Amino acid sequence: MLLEADNLIYDNDKQTVTAAGDVRIEYDGNRLVARRITYNQQTGRIVASGNVEIIYRDGTRIFSDDIDVTDDFADGFVNALRVETVDDTYFAAESAERRGGLLTIFNNGVYTACAPCEANPDRAPIWRVKSRKIIWNGQSRTVRFESAQFEFFGMPLARLPAFEIADPSVTRKTGFLIPSIGYSRELGARLSQPYFIALSPTYDLTLTAHTYTRQGFLGEAEWRQRFDNGFYSLKAAGIIQQNPDAFRADYIDAEEKTRWMVGTKGSFKINPRWVFGWDALIQSDPSFSRTYGIEGYSQTRRVDTINLTGLDDRNYFDVRFLKFRVQDRVRDERDPFQPWVLPSLDYAYTLDNPVAGGELAFDVNLAVVHRSDLDYRAYNVLDPLSPRFGGAEGTSGRLTVAAEWKRNFITDGGVVLTPLLAARGDMIGTDLSAASLGAYSDMATNLAGLDYSHDGSSYGAVAADIRSSYYRGMATAGMEVRWPVLFSTTSASHILEPIGQLLVRPDAAYGGSLSIPNEDAQSLVFDATNLFEHDKFSGYDLIEGGTRANLGLRYSGDFGGGWTANAVFGQSYHIAGDNPFAQPNLVNAGAFSGLETDVSDFVGMVSVQTPGSLTLSAGGRFDEKTLAVRRTDFGAQATVGQVDLVATYTFIESQPLYGFDNDRREISLASRVRLTENWSVTGRGAYDFESETLVKSGINFAYADECFTYAMAVTRTETIDEGDVDFNFGFRIGFRTIGDFGSAETSFPEFTTVNR
Repeated sequence: MLLEADNLIYDNDKQTVTAAGDVRIEYDGNRLVARRITYNQQTGRIVASGNVEIIYRDGTRIFSDDIDVTDDFADGFVNALRVETVDDTYFAAESAERRGGLLTIFNNGVYTACAPCEANPDRAPIWRVKSRKIIWNGQSRTVRFESAQFEFFGMPLARLPAFEIADPSVTRKTGFLIPSIGYSRELGARLSQPYFIALSPTYDLTLTAHTYTRQGFLGEAEWRQRFDNGFYSLKAAGIIQQNPDAFRADYIDAEEKTRWMVGTKGSFKINPRWVFGWDALIQSDPSFSRTYGIEGYSQTRRVDTINLTGLDDRNYFDVRFLKFRVQDRVRDERDPFQPWVLPSLDYAYTLDNPVAGGELAFDVNLAVVHRSDLDYRAYNVLDPLSPRFGGAEGTSGRLTVAAEWKRNFITDGGVVLTPLLAARGDMIGTDLSAASLGAYSDMATNLAGLDYSHDGSSYGAVAADIRSSYYRGMATAGMEVRWPVLFSTTSASHILEPIGQLLVRPDAAYGGSLSIPNEDAQSLVFDATNLFEHDKFSGYDLIEGGTRANLGLRYSGDFGGGWTANAVFGQSYHIAGDNPFAQPNLVNAGAFSGLETDVSDFVGMVSVQTPGSLTLSAGGRFDEKTLAVRRTDFGAQATVGQVDLVATYTFIESQPLYGFDNDRREISLASRVRLTENWSVTGRGAYDFESETLVKSGINFAYADECFTYAMAVTRTETIDEGDVDFNFGFRIGFRTIGDFGSAETSFPEFTTVNR
């Protein structure tokens, strides 16, 4: 023990040492400070008085007028004390007793996680628990309250004979978690009570009882285990519905009584380069997890996967086994047509050393797709989404091997020349059902003569070239020319960069017929972001052939003071061979894309960044002859004082053969206003002009400080097709170190436009 003081008084008869004036004692990492301390050498006790402060080696601080403790600080009595823990929690009591260095008993105590108000320390905190006795057990790491009263802003709200919480420093402890509540028109009011079982430092079990007033009891269990190199979890839930008639008659929910799910997720780092993981779901029907909001498994569209991924400096390998799902509430709407992918493999390798002074890269892709049900809409003039062949019934597989070489040359005049050579080969096999073969023939007949372009162009005769195996290759020779030119003034700099590309290729095999299944190239959006892509299709199943030139102008400017701008504008030209975007395919991916004519639509994009946190962006596609707007996107994001604002607008002209018979126009707005340091209000809305539908809207009020959070949200959702309107109300109250109470529907995700 180290003792320091202004004065020391030794009493040899009583064997005491009294220290007075700025006294300080240190022992085993603990420290005591007081105005006066008497140490009894016979009893080993220390009696301190006058602004006493004890700081334990874990950081806990005790303040008192007087205190009587043993010399190892393990046992003692304290009067009129206040305790501040290292976790910023606070105890106060008329008196307290410490036993064995682990148990502290507060008499007529108060507990809170709210720091005292600096301006008015005597003011009641936002919340506190007053208790006749508070028992803080350092061994079991619990805090027990007996004859407790919960107060909010000094007003008593509830009385409890006894309750117990985990020590504020505890992150894992067996016991009841804070319950949550919710409401749904179909399910009724919900009360969820989880019970957490900390079986070891590395694995645990959470059991949750969900009680619904309309549907009864739903049980849920989740097992989690973590290892040095990863983790896995297993979740199961089930219910016997008491009132299926509460759901719409055409919903799966109304047809089922016993419903359940089992899901698992995991990820393991095999070594610094390899990761193995999975995410899988099995359930009684396609919509159970979505209807009951099973956390982690309630997405409307989800993908079950098993994956192995490797990443090195210039190598990438990924193999996945996939099952696509749509948690439809209407039976047989979309989910039965979703495929298995067994497997999907990607491998990319770029050589470390230059080849002929340039970079040589290889890519390999393998996909084996199986679908149990034919995804085909036969042609019907009353159906705006037909004809469309989403996927064949049966199994198909494709192996693609590709190589690309390119090199940069810079001339004396600053022109950047990039020649490239590329080669690709595909091997494709199919084993399709009789229904699929018939759908191929129907699709070919239905497409013949249909308009695929805004200029009135139409398909000619369409053939269904169906085989069990296909072999195709593609060779590309290209040149890209860029000439970045810098203009600068005393306050700004500008870079103008004309860009030209020429890609020479033969026609793609089987491009003029319906033959090769299209599973991964069903999406095609032509805009400024892919103007200079060598192959503008989104996947490997479709391949771009023919000779094409891409021309554009890129601009970037820095005006000083935080003002910057960037822009791209250009056009694509089909020069020779067959235009792949004007050829029929199973989903008509090229129809009305802007690339189906020999001279493409114009595409452009511009963005402006200001010093005042205002960002503006705009992009569009414009008819090559009339400059009519075919597609446009506007976005704005700004912070003005205490207001954050995000706005987006999207217009997409109709693409009948691609599945959209009507124009699409949507506007989305989201704003957050910080009313005070702690209070904020957030609102959002999305409006579809074509259907005159307010698709989504909502408002959220929130409060947050260091010890208390509160949120309340009201959302409204309306479906475009059915016109169903659904309201959701949620609230959540959180007390730091005690827990949260309420429902989960209180926060808005990052706002995006709503897709129809």
